Amino acid sequence: MNNDKLQRMKELNELLSKAADSYYNSSETIMTDAEYDKLYNELEALENETGVVLGGSMTQRVGFEVSSYLPKVAHPRRMLSLDKTKDRLQLKEWLGEHKGFLSWKLDGLTVCLYYDEGRLTQAVSRGNGEVGEDMTANAKHIKGIPLQIPFKGHLALRGEALIGYSDFERVNDTLPEGAEPYKNPRNLASGTLRSLDPKIVAERSVSFYAFTLAEAEGIDNNSVAGRLEWLSQMGFQTVYGKIVDADSLLSAIEWFEQEIRSFDLPSDGLVLTYDDVAYGQSLGETIHHPRNGMAFKWADETADTTLREIEWSPSRTGLINPVAIFDTVELEGTSVSRASLHNISIMKKLNLAVGDTVSVYKANMIIPVVGENKTSHSSDVVTPAVIKECPVCGMPTKILVSEDDVETLVCENHDCPAKHLGKFEHFVERDAMNIVGFAASTIRTFVENGFLRELKDFYHLPEHKDSIVSLEGFGEKSYTQLVSAAEASRETDLSRVLYSLGIPNIGKSASKLICARYPEAERLEALTADELILIDGIGEVLANDYVAFFKKEHNLAEYHALLKELNIKAPEKVNTDSGIAGKTFVITGAVHIWKNRNELKDFIEANGGKTASAVSGKTDYLINNDSASGSGKNRKAKELGVRIITEEEFKALV
Repeated sequence: MNNDKLQRMKELNELLSKAADSYYNSSETIMTDAEYDKLYNELEALENETGVVLGGSMTQRVGFEVSSYLPKVAHPRRMLSLDKTKDRLQLKEWLGEHKGFLSWKLDGLTVCLYYDEGRLTQAVSRGNGEVGEDMTANAKHIKGIPLQIPFKGHLALRGEALIGYSDFERVNDTLPEGAEPYKNPRNLASGTLRSLDPKIVAERSVSFYAFTLAEAEGIDNNSVAGRLEWLSQMGFQTVYGKIVDADSLLSAIEWFEQEIRSFDLPSDGLVLTYDDVAYGQSLGETIHHPRNGMAFKWADETADTTLREIEWSPSRTGLINPVAIFDTVELEGTSVSRASLHNISIMKKLNLAVGDTVSVYKANMIIPVVGENKTSHSSDVVTPAVIKECPVCGMPTKILVSEDDVETLVCENHDCPAKHLGKFEHFVERDAMNIVGFAASTIRTFVENGFLRELKDFYHLPEHKDSIVSLEGFGEKSYTQLVSAAEASRETDLSRVLYSLGIPNIGKSASKLICARYPEAERLEALTADELILIDGIGEVLANDYVAFFKKEHNLAEYHALLKELNIKAPEKVNTDSGIAGKTFVITGAVHIWKNRNELKDFIEANGGKTASAVSGKTDYLINNDSASGSGKNRKAKELGVRIITEEEFKALV
């Protein structure tokens, strides 16, 4: 056997093992999915060529050994990963004349659930496929996992626990100063589910979507789709999918391809299984994967372009990330000219220099990534240097090295204006102070030039008029529009002011609830946790976050300074005599009488009603103009006996 090939196989196993360990057991991502797949395929090809499979080869492993502090649990049957392809025609050939079930391949953590006598008895992570971690305590706080179900026999099912993009961004936005943001929703879900504090699971909105029924005593349903429908009747959230055949498969893939552009859940492809359960099971399995299903991974559209510079982008957490700026290319229907390199380690690994030809793609068709540097360099080529000073405040930077030898750059200046970017962007949002025209790029420019340092500075822009109109891309007209928008926002509601402060976990609804009970601005800063908890809808976590915010001297001073700039209107009187006063509503689907769902929510609250985002036992009505739809909210409402009404029926109630 060729010693060079043997050595390369050892190197590949080591690289893949380290990447898998990081992926499964920490919040660090040390290589992209594309890089991992490339190395994996190289290793697999060498094994096929040489006929040798090294002990512990990553091609023979399903996952990686768990290394957390949660109790270990052996799976009753080994959990295998699916074989995968990026070739649509190969997928069609694999399906043949059979009917299949095509569904999202969600990118989270696989969890096995066990029920006996109608109650959840155990939840176990996939782990390495043979041994997982006991996550039962945390599972009780995951959306989509019922604690009790009507089926009383032994039940085993599998699904994906994950965090959506919107909740992922919310969690990153509430991290304390200096904390490294999570790289992606999967890493956040991984760390959250391994937490010993179930409260964190609830706060971060982890959701579970069942994708297969493994065992159910006495249930004789031979259809994958039928089994998932049965699970939804039991109260589970299930993964969405379509029944397909060879003729409809390709068009179904195209449908999913369009949907993923606005899909809030992280997905790295699709899963196709034979809908006939018995037939699929009769095919057996290999050492690595079952033969009843196939994973389809998105074939990333790539484009070659020229690197023009490395820009350093400070964040509100203090991290300064390198960003590749390149000639504009078209990817997945959008123009792309920049991609984050995430950290110094990735930048060094790519060995980038200005003028290089780089290959760019969109990970999961969403996030721009520099996948490969196609220019080879001699040792004397100078790559972009790591900056010594923060590009915003000019203070010295520092390189931090993690336990996994990942290098990141940080600004240690606690007063760096860049750390307030997220705060300013939130402040101008429509549901906050609604200052129209302040795009993120405008805010960044104003922060970098010292025009914005505190919230009150939005109302003092005339002091910087000459500097603003002389900026590239600005002028008298744009300056006037921005100042006018800021002036218009001075007349506002107290709940908007409270929400605009960016208090962790205090959203629009919570702000309205608090201000309805305590409508004086001076009173808000002195509220205690005990007073807040008495408000229906405000829990202990929100109350403690609220009190902690106003205990910080800087936050209190900034609040006082902001109040001096504003004219807070008296709260509109709530119509407590309406027919919906005291009732709780959930809204889903399209509306046509009101402009949008937000306007309908405002109407409900103005008439003494309450709104919620999810159907529960406390819900009085679900408003849905399509009462016959099979949506998750409709199914939940029917299960709980919640009445489903149209907008017309709602008007009749009022």
